[in-house]
Amino acid sequence: MKLGLDLYSVRSQGWSPFEALDYCRRLEVNVAHFGTSAFSRFDKEHLLAVRACAADLGLEIEYGIPTASVHTDAFVDAVEQTAYSRGMPFQRLVWVPQPVMGKTPDELRAYVEGVDPVTDRPVMDEVIAALTQPLTEEETGAYDFGRATPRYVEAESEEALRRLFMDKHWTDYLPIVLPTEERVEAMLAATSHKPDEIVGRMRPTGNREFWSYNVEKVAVNAVMAGARPEFFPVILALAASGVSARGSTTSSAANMVVVNGPIRREIGMNWGTGALGPYNEANATIGRAYGLLSQNLQGGSVPGHTYLGSMGNNYAYNSVCFAENEERSPWEPFHVQKGYAKDESVVSVWSGVRSTAFTLGLREKHWQQHVQHLLRGIDPHSAPTFVLDPITARLFVSKAGFRKKEDLIDWAYEHATLPASEYWDYQLVVNYHLPRALNGADPFYVMQHQAAPDEYIPMFKKDSIQVVVVGGETNGYWRIFGGSYAKSVSIDDWR
Repeated sequence: MKLGLDLYSVRSQGWSPFEALDYCRRLEVNVAHFGTSAFSRFDKEHLLAVRACAADLGLEIEYGIPTASVHTDAFVDAVEQTAYSRGMPFQRLVWVPQPVMGKTPDELRAYVEGVDPVTDRPVMDEVIAALTQPLTEEETGAYDFGRATPRYVEAESEEALRRLFMDKHWTDYLPIVLPTEERVEAMLAATSHKPDEIVGRMRPTGNREFWSYNVEKVAVNAVMAGARPEFFPVILALAASGVSARGSTTSSAANMVVVNGPIRREIGMNWGTGALGPYNEANATIGRAYGLLSQNLQGGSVPGHTYLGSMGNNYAYNSVCFAENEERSPWEPFHVQKGYAKDESVVSVWSGVRSTAFTLGLREKHWQQHVQHLLRGIDPHSAPTFVLDPITARLFVSKAGFRKKEDLIDWAYEHATLPASEYWDYQLVVNYHLPRALNGADPFYVMQHQAAPDEYIPMFKKDSIQVVVVGGETNGYWRIFGGSYAKSVSIDDWR
């Protein structure tokens, strides 16, 4: 019997086919089974090069053999929709109960030895049938995933049109401004870019296809959100980021948006009192437009179907959108840290925003211990972003001597530590960091994994820790958001 590896199981590493084959060689397996995504592209020259590489390494290659794809029954709609969109509407699927988290080996074995909750047949009978029955004509046929995207929709009345938008899952179920032709044209007038120009592409998860979209489609969603035309360059820059505000992670993440530069004043954004709340037209509608364009231009965001966040996330309503208080900050603005000029207008995006730690000021005697405790409240999978009222930012300068944001970042890296045994007991760390440690893909996680169980190790990579200043100085409140900085995009490029 030959031992092989299904490369789909290591897809999260983002390896090229050649890197994946080298990994198989190091594991000393005989066969590498390629799924569609593992090839990266399908031109003849590339495929021949992959085959030659495998031969040089003494490996066999398999592709497209019958597979019993096993999933839990909570994902029926999502799995079937994904299979359909990939041109495999008749893919053989086997189902076991949900959940698998927290179950003992005996309980999981009972799943496998039990009954498929969808077909009501024994699970193992379904697996054997999927692997041994000849492929049917339907299964071997070629299918294209077609999507209809009409430019205009009509209804008998305004109320019927609103209902249509809700029934199609095009809204966040708050009232919308109907995107009439006149309103969309007014939005488009706020940019020099042509309506049919492609802005970017987006997808809700790494295993879904990218959808591309043009300026006009972004304008439609900006109108729906209630945004004014002068806000549109910011919304276009968010769309150009390609970072979805409706990511379909089961852990229910949201995004955060921070705007820097002159445009903050031009469009009346709030960076003072109430900046993170529902008290400013620009903050509220830009963040909402980002969410709406994400769910509509990436192929949908429907719970149980294309969105699988177990609890959902209230931050998703406006994507925690605000401007940085550059004027009252003792440090340089965030976008300058990222290499932009101070007079440039820039929007920055964070993804995976889940956890939050919240407090007031810095303690007189034990501020270091206090901040350490707050950092420990953030899941190690999600890097911390300090969101500080200017009062607190200046306290970090006067009390701690942090003359630059980088000083605070250095301190947090050095003092946000855990015993290695605790670090590797976090579920998200096991899910995402452990594979990268075991296969040597990331030196930081390799170092973490080599530590003794009682050795204190950094919770976060230094370059993942961020600092932003916002607030009206009515008090020195501040918080730490757990989430990963993703990207900064020039707003000026979209004027």
